[in-house]
Amino acid sequence: MTDITIYHNPNCGTSRNTLAMIRNSGIEPRVIEYLKTPPSRAELVALIAAMGKPVRDVLRHKDSLFEELDLDNPKWSDDELINFMIAHPILMNRPIVVTPLGTRLCRPSESILEILP
Repeated sequence: MTDITIYHNPNCGTSRNTLAMIRNSGIEPRVIEYLKTPPSRAELVALIAAMGKPVRDVLRHKDSLFEELDLDNPKWSDDELINFMIAHPILMNRPIVVTPLGTRLCRPSESILEILP
């Protein structure tokens, strides 16, 4: 069983590149297509905490839904933003990779190199 997990969207070039970099290192990660199998609220909160990033940094700003829901508005609390990501997983930025060396939002793809064993 692998100890590396990637929260992956196969339609995203950065996510595909990151997955390829992991595989090129000789590791077959656990791949979670988060649009099909979204993380639970507790899992998402834990991922964000492990990354040490503000919740807003984990939002995908380029999605049209981000604008439609006015998520750039400072009125939204972190809990509310997490609720939006749970309700609409497409709002999660990707890929998120978990390894024994850390958890990262791997944008750009090369940032995976910092946490690959």
